[in-house]
Amino acid sequence: MKVDEIKDAALKFFTIHGYEGASLSQIAEEVGMKKQSLYAHFKGKDDLFLQVLRDAKEAERASKLEYMSGFDEHHPERDLYGFLRLVIDLFQKNEQLKFWLRTSFFPPAHLADAIGQEVVDIETEIQGILERKFKDWIDTKAIYGESAKTPTLAFLGIVDSIMLSLVYDNDEQRLEEKLEACWTVFWRGISHP
Repeated sequence: MKVDEIKDAALKFFTIHGYEGASLSQIAEEVGMKKQSLYAHFKGKDDLFLQVLRDAKEAERASKLEYMSGFDEHHPERDLYGFLRLVIDLFQKNEQLKFWLRTSFFPPAHLADAIGQEVVDIETEIQGILERKFKDWIDTKAIYGESAKTPTLAFLGIVDSIMLSLVYDNDEQRLEEKLEACWTVFWRGISHP
């Protein structure tokens, strides 16, 4: 389907050159079209960019939801640490998610509000699911705590720290050290009274 080909080409150029550096002419040429033909499928560059962004957001959402569907009440250490590993793998290996991550940190100024809302939407959904899971783990005494919100927000703080490293730092050893230090302190805090 031509729309998917266009979005794939757009993903490539937006990832490499950013919003400002990618041109509709480049994208059209990549798929063997004239620039004007793109307008049969998209209203313009902003529309194409936001559709590529929403596809990337959905890829992140689907990957995280699939992983979290396997959480159980007896293995929070395995499940949570695995989630952190999933985040690293997703954003290091998947071009769509590299684009999503970079764009969420560096949105084009005129689209910042729309992109910010997309980021808040997915973060709110993931936080809600994690908070319910933390409540289950507290209720079954798999972890310690009084309120599920506190460990949820602390855990998401680790996720945010990892994401920041993935955007700004290409040193895998430093990322691993950060992950292990954060994880050790976090797990000690919720696994002991």
